[in-house]
Amino acid sequence: MRFIHLADVHLGAVPDRGCPWSEKRENEIWETFRRVIAGIRENPVDLLFIAGDLFHRQPLPYELNEVNNLFSSIPNTSVYLMAGDSDYLKGDSFYREFSWAPNVTFFQEEKITCVKDTKSDVYVYGMSYEHPKIEAPVYDSVRLAGREGVHILLAHGGDGSHCPVNVAALAETGFDYIALGHLHTPQSLIRDVAAYSGTLEPVCSNDFGEHGYIEGRIENGKVRTRFVPFSMRTYNQLLINVNEGSTQLSVEDTLKDEIFRRGGLNIYRVILQGKRKPELFLIPEKLKSFGNITEVLDETRPAYDLESLQKRYAGTLIGDYIRFFQEKNRNTVEDKALYYGLQALLETRRSS
Repeated sequence: MRFIHLADVHLGAVPDRGCPWSEKRENEIWETFRRVIAGIRENPVDLLFIAGDLFHRQPLPYELNEVNNLFSSIPNTSVYLMAGDSDYLKGDSFYREFSWAPNVTFFQEEKITCVKDTKSDVYVYGMSYEHPKIEAPVYDSVRLAGREGVHILLAHGGDGSHCPVNVAALAETGFDYIALGHLHTPQSLIRDVAAYSGTLEPVCSNDFGEHGYIEGRIENGKVRTRFVPFSMRTYNQLLINVNEGSTQLSVEDTLKDEIFRRGGLNIYRVILQGKRKPELFLIPEKLKSFGNITEVLDETRPAYDLESLQKRYAGTLIGDYIRFFQEKNRNTVEDKALYYGLQALLETRRSS
């Protein structure tokens, strides 16, 4: 018996709104979900679990119909679905009155219930959010309805405002598999027993790394799982090292080479690090034109010899300024203040 575990698809999200590629990303989130269903049609699975936040917000009727049509195209797969904190069941939610295809089970209330699968000896437990926050650790106390068969829990949460999760308590529940949602990074809490599938497509600039779904097999009452990378794009953080020999052009060439190597479709946050010539002023905004870049952070420092400068300007404001910071155990903010302030003082002195 095979299953697929999805969560946090976030249909309707518009990642990186305002960027040239944001409209494409909105469509790609839908398209990747359709590709999952198409894959199930070609290579059927017995069960499909969606552990919350299928939608990024309250779903509209035409969106529910679109999803339901996709589910109806895999009639031999039992689909189990819950609403998470993003698409929770408001009082007037279109979820409440929607009529799903016969192969779909939607958990209708904020109370954990158990459903026996009609085609197998599998028991599926789940609930939907009826509020955007649930601060109680509701999953810690869930217990099996019986010992026969395979027992699977759909759970959405993991932080202080959304069903806090205690790994030790989960391990004591006795479930054969716990399909988790809410955290966007794929991760295993208990090997082959409890895992976050992460987002199917990354939906914000902090969703670094691979994204996809979890595929599982149930054989002789045992569950075995593997993560399947499936997203069209990934978010990456690029660290570009700058030195005293660097120029704006050399930094641009390095960035272009890195993007070519890692993939031009992917999306990047660029961080410039190292020590540059004091007279070099980099133009971070210009670097954005070389790819899908959400932001460029310039963390470089001018390559000043602080001890020599302090001796040279002893008894002046510049010397006192350097000594003040040299005597401190500087944090990142103070380190920036030292170099930015020193550069401003030196520039002012030269211009006068």
